[in-house]
Amino acid sequence: MSDDGAQPDGLFHEVVPQALAGERLDRIVSLLTGASRADAAVLVTDGGATVDGSIVTSGKLRLAVGQAIIVDPGYLPQPVPPAPDPSVEFDVVYVDDQVIVIDKPAGLVVHPGAGNPDGTLVNGLLARFPDIATIGQEGRPGIVHRLDIGTSGLLVVARTDLAYDQLVAALSNRDVGRRYRTLVWGHPASPSGVIDAPIGRDHRDPMKMAVVVDGKVARTHYRTLRTYRQVGEVAELECRLETGRTHQIRVHLAAIGHPVVGDGTYGGNRSAVRTARPVLHAAALSFVHPATGETMSFESPLPSDLQAVIDSLGVPDDELDDLAPSDD
Repeated sequence: MSDDGAQPDGLFHEVVPQALAGERLDRIVSLLTGASRADAAVLVTDGGATVDGSIVTSGKLRLAVGQAIIVDPGYLPQPVPPAPDPSVEFDVVYVDDQVIVIDKPAGLVVHPGAGNPDGTLVNGLLARFPDIATIGQEGRPGIVHRLDIGTSGLLVVARTDLAYDQLVAALSNRDVGRRYRTLVWGHPASPSGVIDAPIGRDHRDPMKMAVVVDGKVARTHYRTLRTYRQVGEVAELECRLETGRTHQIRVHLAAIGHPVVGDGTYGGNRSAVRTARPVLHAAALSFVHPATGETMSFESPLPSDLQAVIDSLGVPDDELDDLAPSDD
């Protein structure tokens, strides 16, 4: 299943993949739209879903591989607009009349959704910048890209329709620079490289993403900054996104046998290195300003919790080798 939302006609079009064979229609509608199971059930009951061209009003219907689904999100209960919440904490790195650059702390969800109706970055943004309320998608004002809840670092928010349209286009055209710092298990065989592998829903667990043959094009460039072996065999990497798929860095690194340290979803939780979250930080962001045409570049240092993890690893291998006794 895709994770890119509704198509240009405003409807969700999907063909049931192997990962969802035998699943109920209401669960599939929930996965497609991001709605709660209760709201998805209402949509189906009210006639908002078709299967192979026929309206189906029972959410209990279990679907088979290859069946075609069309879902009309207009049948979902109308969402309550997110409310301003001045208690949400985040740092503003840069702001002008077109864009806002945020340094998001770990643990903060970017926008309201199922299970996170409030207390998100969007709620905090609306308290500080109420003018973004009508920009972009409903329920996600100003948001042009996201970071996972456990990922910290930089993202840009649009304040005007001009900024929103141009930033969305720039992301689609791969003209936004995004660099991440991360820590992975093991030492990559090559100190730098490109992971070019399609990403989609995991065929065994549709709640996760994976490298799958029927996924969407995804490319991640990586470069090894340092390696360590005193506490555990780990490597500090810099990753650059060429595309922006859900969980892309985490999935790609796990796929080559080097999961992100602390990432329990993709095999990165191990006892040798303790961390409360995945060691992943959006450290650099660059884009062309939508009004001035100027290239804007920003950097964010590792937050203290991730720096503490790095500090706990001991001496980097290159320095350790320098300290080794000479044979001379």
